[in-house]
Amino acid sequence: MESQGELSLDRMCGLTQISRASWYRQCEEHASRELDQELRDLIQRTALQHRHYGYRKVTRSLHRQGRPVNAKKVLRLMQEDNLLAQRKRKFVATTDSEHDFLVYPNLAKNLVLRDVNQLWVADITYVRLQEEFVYLAVVLDAYSRRVIGWALDRSLEARLALAALEGAIAARHPRPGLVHHSDRGMQYASNVYVKRLEGLGATLSMSRAGRPWENGKCERFMRTLKQEELDARPYRNLEELQHNVEEFIETIYNRERLHAALDYLSPVEFEEQQAKRPESERWIPAGLSLRRHEEIYPDASGD
Repeated sequence: MESQGELSLDRMCGLTQISRASWYRQCEEHASRELDQELRDLIQRTALQHRHYGYRKVTRSLHRQGRPVNAKKVLRLMQEDNLLAQRKRKFVATTDSEHDFLVYPNLAKNLVLRDVNQLWVADITYVRLQEEFVYLAVVLDAYSRRVIGWALDRSLEARLALAALEGAIAARHPRPGLVHHSDRGMQYASNVYVKRLEGLGATLSMSRAGRPWENGKCERFMRTLKQEELDARPYRNLEELQHNVEEFIETIYNRERLHAALDYLSPVEFEEQQAKRPESERWIPAGLSLRRHEEIYPDASGD
């Protein structure tokens, strides 16, 4: 700014008894404060829309909106505005592994995934409503973290898990060779569930007893669902919950929510990106990651 009305910059600096350098510095500081306020507003809107985003996901969301801001600055502003998410840990057992059905070894822990429909993971959680107590079963594609099947019911019987599985089958039409991983609950070990998977040519895999982290992708989704949707609204009954869970899963979680493990893409965006690979790479069998002890089996160097 070299003039204001009929006054030159030199004249204004002389009247206010400040130097030109001080004038420019004050202008820059004023502009910086305005930019910071604009950034704060954008951060607040993003944090309120996604209440459990940490500063890294907020930063990535800002980048996607055309604001290439530094993550440390986002962290500082979120700390100042008390916008950092606070975690609550709750646990209610929904797994009854004391049954006489056959259980299967954990095959999922060594799989190296290269595409969708190689490993599905399934789990069940409780949902406490104002008028009743219901259960949610989900099936996720472990490669993309996308929820591909889900069902709500008032009972923990096998039909709940089977309904979620049927939804996943209808959506994906998997090839033989799929690995299905779950806990050892009787719903997943039941004859009707096992026979349905065997009819698809799928292989069953189960976590060891008392080790929920061996089904971590499903556990993480359940925590996200409760923190970001179920704990935020007082649902009365199953019918009221049904529509809102569908909206959260199909619209928000699958299509909008950013995942750090997917390079900050949503599951749908990640799958669409993978689908652009050459046809020869569209479906590659999963591999196994088995550590080799070279001190026991050294590479042959002769003969």
